[in-house]
Amino acid sequence: MEVITNWFKRYMSDPQVVGLALVLLVTTLIIVTMGRMLAPALAAMVVAYLLEGGVGLLERYKLPRSLAVTFVFLLFLFVVAFVVLGVLPELSHQLTQLVQQLPNIIGKGQDVVMQLPEKYPELVNQEQVATVINSLRAEIASFGQRVLSVSLASVVDLVTIMVYIVLMPVLVFFFLKDKQRIIDWLTSFLPRERALTHLVWRDVNVQIGNYVRGKIWEIVLIGVVSYITFFLMELDFAVLLGTLVGFSVVIPYIGAAIVTLPIAAIAYFQWGWSADFGYVMLAYGIIQAVDGNMLVPLLFSEVVDLHPIAIIIAVLVFGGLWGVWGVFFAIPLATVVQAVLKAWPRTAINQEAEATKEA
Repeated sequence: MEVITNWFKRYMSDPQVVGLALVLLVTTLIIVTMGRMLAPALAAMVVAYLLEGGVGLLERYKLPRSLAVTFVFLLFLFVVAFVVLGVLPELSHQLTQLVQQLPNIIGKGQDVVMQLPEKYPELVNQEQVATVINSLRAEIASFGQRVLSVSLASVVDLVTIMVYIVLMPVLVFFFLKDKQRIIDWLTSFLPRERALTHLVWRDVNVQIGNYVRGKIWEIVLIGVVSYITFFLMELDFAVLLGTLVGFSVVIPYIGAAIVTLPIAAIAYFQWGWSADFGYVMLAYGIIQAVDGNMLVPLLFSEVVDLHPIAIIIAVLVFGGLWGVWGVFFAIPLATVVQAVLKAWPRTAINQEAEATKEA
C-alpha cells in the first residue's frame, strides 16, 4: 500500500501528468461508452484525418484552404461512388457465386480427405477422418444458421449503411472545412498545464498519420495488384480474392496466413494439383514477399518500430475490445501507448539507467 501511495505522490502531484491522465481517461470513456452511437462521427474523423494530408499538400502549393478542401472532398466522393457502384456489385455477385459453389468445393475437399487413409495409412486412419468430416459438417451447419440470422437482420444493416452514406460525407466535409475551429473548441476544455499532453499528441499525430495513410495505400496497392494477377491467371473470384488479400494486410503476420486458405482452396477446386495451381500460389507468395520486404519499408519508414510481440498483443487486446476497428487501429493505439510511456516522467534511477544504456 505504501508503494502505491508513494507512486501517486511522485507522479500525480505533477499537473502535467494529471492533465495527460485526464485526457486519456475521458477519451477512453467516450469511446467505450458511446463508441457505437458515435460510430459515423468517429469514422468521418478518420476519413477527414486521411484527407487532411491531401489538403495540406495543396495548401503548400499556395492553394487557398477552401479550394483545397473542395477539390479533395470531390475526389473523395468520386472514389466512394466508384467503389459503391463499380466494385461492390461485382464483389456481391462473386460472393453469391462462391456460396452457391461451396457445397461442390466442400465435396471435393471431402473426397481428398477420404483418400488420406489409403495413401498414408501409417499417419491417418478411417476413424480420424470420420471425426474431422463430422466436425466440418457441424461447423458448416452452424455457419449456415449464422448466415440466415444475418440475412434476417439485413434490413437493419441496410438502414445503418444508408445512415453512414448520408451522414459521413457531410461530417467529413465539415471536419475538413472547420478543422481549426473544432481544434480550438476542444483545446478550450483542456487543462492549462498541458505541455506533456501536447508533447504526446505531437508524437502520436506524426506516427498515426504516417501509419494510417500508409496502411490505406498498402491495402489499395496489394488489393489491386492481387486482383490483376488473379484476373490474368484466370482464377475464379478474382475480385473477391483480391479484396481479401488487400484487407489481409490490416492484421500483420496473421492476415496473410488466413487468406492463403481460400486462395488455395479455390485454386485447387478449379485446377486440382496442377501447374496452374502452383503458379497461383507462387504468384501469391511473390506478392506477399514484395509487400513485406519492399512496400512496407517504403510506406512505413517513419513509423516507430514495434516489436512483433507488441503488435500481436495489440491486435489481440484492441481487437477484443473494439472488433474490426480495434484490429485496424491496433498499431496506432499501440503507438499511443508507446508515446505515453516515452513522455511519462521517469524516476532518477530510471533516467540514469537509460542514459548509461544510450552511452
